[in-house]
Amino acid sequence: MKRPLILLTTLTFFVAGCITDHVIPDPEPNNEPTALVASPFVSGLQNPIGIVMDDRGRLFVTNAGTGADDASIVMIAPDGTKTTVFSGLPSIGGPEAVEGVSHLTYKDGRIYVLHGISGKLYMTNVNQFENGDPELTLADFAVEDIGTYVRSLGLTDPLNSNAFDIEFGPGGHLYITDAGSNAIIKREQSNGELSLFAKIPSIGGGDAVPTGIVYDGTSLFVSTLSGFPFAAGAAKIFKVDQFGNVNDYKWGYTNLTHLVLTAGNKVLALQFGDFSMGFAPSTGKVVDESGHTLLDLQMHPTDIIRTGEREFYLLCFGDGTIKKLTY
Repeated sequence: MKRPLILLTTLTFFVAGCITDHVIPDPEPNNEPTALVASPFVSGLQNPIGIVMDDRGRLFVTNAGTGADDASIVMIAPDGTKTTVFSGLPSIGGPEAVEGVSHLTYKDGRIYVLHGISGKLYMTNVNQFENGDPELTLADFAVEDIGTYVRSLGLTDPLNSNAFDIEFGPGGHLYITDAGSNAIIKREQSNGELSLFAKIPSIGGGDAVPTGIVYDGTSLFVSTLSGFPFAAGAAKIFKVDQFGNVNDYKWGYTNLTHLVLTAGNKVLALQFGDFSMGFAPSTGKVVDESGHTLLDLQMHPTDIIRTGEREFYLLCFGDGTIKKLTY
């Protein structure tokens, strides 16, 4: 079923009676974005995938690299100064794009970084890391194997795992979207125990390829890329409750890579781009949950975070940039 691309809002006032000199107040303004304005912030990143902000306003970005085992984690100060936190992670040239380090999240001074192609979760405290510091070493990270557990579940034939995005969710635990197995994996925060939280259903008989995941305090929302041939309008957003029950939330999207919540807890989604003989340049978009385009002509966006009531940072894989978005 096709869904409308424009949400029509009707505001109705009910007046119980006529009161002399009574003034009806203006309705509260709609704080949801209807368009976004982009301003350049940082360039020169190497096929970036994920972005997060810490408690000090610093950004941490994962670079997939160039395919020469040069994936990295970079810290960006509020003035745009870049410092490499860690480098030399595996990076390979994939069929559609370079693959390596995936998304990350942050909590209480620690970053949690996924490396999808090796199935690893890297964790370290960055509170004491400062601009210009030497890179961390592998010994500074706790490393956990995610991929072996996912493949042991036997969810796909052939077996596949690609841990892609990570989010703190119900119970304060970590939830990981695995784009290879079409599943959400739960990691207990107390002891690191892994379990299958939800299986994402196929889309049109093909792989869902779950990508972004966000938590609104009640439910998880999961975006999907959809599988080859990456058909226009095939991607969905699923809503997953605290017990792992999965339901369609919105549909009719194209090649979604990530989600973010507005200050009003509405979903915004990133469309990576249109696919023909590859992903076409400058066809990426930010869209709202009704499918309305808020910002277009983007070079393969992969992540977006909200850093203020009306402020976001958009990360683009295709041109290695971060842009500040406002409305």
